[in-house]
Amino acid sequence: MEIAENELSTLIQSWENLAVVMQYISEFPQHLDVLMTLVFDDRDPRNWRAAWMVDRIHEKHPELVTPYLPAMTDFVMTTHNAGKKRHLLKLISLHPVPEDRMVTLLNYCIDIFTDAVEPVAVRVHAMQILYNIAQEEPDFGGELIDLIENEIELHGSAGISSRGRKLLKKLHAL
Repeated sequence: MEIAENELSTLIQSWENLAVVMQYISEFPQHLDVLMTLVFDDRDPRNWRAAWMVDRIHEKHPELVTPYLPAMTDFVMTTHNAGKKRHLLKLISLHPVPEDRMVTLLNYCIDIFTDAVEPVAVRVHAMQILYNIAQEEPDFGGELIDLIENEIELHGSAGISSRGRKLLKKLHAL
């Protein structure tokens, strides 16, 4: 059974269908392409649910989602949908940053992390990616310590402060 993009788009608009659709895609991963098409489509703001579903599928089947990481990295830098940013940055943060995307992600995540207008969850995932980069590029660690301390002081929400303090401990140990 093939699942069409418009069918899937209709199905994911109802929360009741999400678990069934995720189970179906987990069992028939060839249909993940259709779900990813919705993730990468910003025409309907409700398509953030597709990114939420990919996040949940990744929890049980990361091997299905990891091939899409380069496309996710490219897309997250262009979308203005906060829900998609949250889920995609989370997924990116759970994997090593590819060397060919490191500088681009570094600049993007600094901008996101230091933008107090961005939702806290988006900023926290950007901070985690910056930490992941610092692990690969230790020279960046000192700058990241300053960035995190500054953000905690200026825009220290509970989420930023909590993750920031944890990462600061790790950065000081590098």
